[in-house]
Amino acid sequence: MRDITFTVPCYNSEDYMERCIDSLLSADEQVEIIIVDDGSTDGTGEIADNYAKNYPEIVRVVHQENGGHGAGVNAGLALATGKYFKVVDSDDWLDEEELKKLLKKIKQWEKTDTTVDLIICNYIYDHLLTNKTKQMGYKNVLKENKICGWRDLGHFRPSQYLVMHSLFYRTEVLKKSGVKLPKHTFYVDNIFANQPLPYVKTLCYLNLDLYHYFLGREDQSVNEKILMQRIDQQIRVTKLVSSCTDLEKVRRHNPKLAEYLTRNISIMMAISSIHLLLIGTPEALKKREMLWNYIKNHNGKLYYTLRHRTISGFTFLPGKFGAKVTLTGYKVAQKIYQFN
Repeated sequence: MRDITFTVPCYNSEDYMERCIDSLLSADEQVEIIIVDDGSTDGTGEIADNYAKNYPEIVRVVHQENGGHGAGVNAGLALATGKYFKVVDSDDWLDEEELKKLLKKIKQWEKTDTTVDLIICNYIYDHLLTNKTKQMGYKNVLKENKICGWRDLGHFRPSQYLVMHSLFYRTEVLKKSGVKLPKHTFYVDNIFANQPLPYVKTLCYLNLDLYHYFLGREDQSVNEKILMQRIDQQIRVTKLVSSCTDLEKVRRHNPKLAEYLTRNISIMMAISSIHLLLIGTPEALKKREMLWNYIKNHNGKLYYTLRHRTISGFTFLPGKFGAKVTLTGYKVAQKIYQFN
C-alpha cells in the first residue's frame, strides 16, 4: 500500500499543472498520483498522459466529462489505494522537503501499528499580485507531533480553521464518511473539510509548511468578483455543510468538535451574507433572507446560535445602517487577512 494517494483535479490547467505534479513526484513510489482530466479543452489531457507514460508505477490518469472540482475529487477517491488521501489543486504545489518529513513520520507510525485518522499540516498563502506569502499554522490549536482527540483542541483564531489544503485524511475514514461532492459546483472543498470530521477519532498536527495555496488569478473561485458571480453555488454549499452533520449527536460525544463545526457554518453564512450584500440587488437581498430562513426552518437551535452567538450574526443586521456596518467590517478584515 502506498502511503498517500494524491488526486489532482485538472481543468484547462496546462499553464501550471506541471509545477504541481513535479512537486508530488519527488515522493517517488511512496505515493500514487491520480490526475483527473475533467473535460479539458486545452493540452491538459496530453500533459497528464505523458506523466502516466513516463511514471507508470506512480501516475494514473482519468479522463472524464466535465463535472467540476467535486467530480474530480470523487473520481480520485473512488480509485485511491493509498493509506492517506490528499487533494492538491492543479495550480498549487507541495514543498518537497516538507513532504519527505511527512512521509518519514507516516513510516514511523506504520512500524508501531499506530493509527492516525487525520494529519494536519500548515499551508502557505502565495499571493501572485503582492508577491507575499503568509503561513497558516495550528500551533495554538494542537500540540505538535502529539496524537490526540477532539477534546484536545485549543482555541482557533478568527482567520484560522481546518481547510482542505491542511488535511490528510486516512482514506478508510473518508470512505466510511460517505462524503461525495456535488458536480458543477464550486466551494465544495468546504464539504470535504467538514463532513468527514466526526468520523475522525485520532489526529496529529505536524508543524510542516507543506501546502502552497496560490492566490491572485483573476479566474480563481475565491476572487471576490468571481464569488459574487457564483453566489448561488456558495449558498448551495453553505446549506449542504449546515445539514451534513447531526451537530447535537456530535455535541454529546465531542463538544469541542461540535463547537468547531458550528463555527465553520458561521463563517460560511458570513461569506454568503456579505457577498449578497456586495451584490446589493433586491434579488440578492431576498436570497440573503431566504438563506437565513432556511437555517431557521431546518435547525432552529443552530439558527439561534448563528444569529446571536457567532460572527455570522453581525452579517445579518437589519436595515441599511446594518448593511453598512457589515461591509465596513468586511473590508477591514479583508485588508488584515488578505483572504481574497
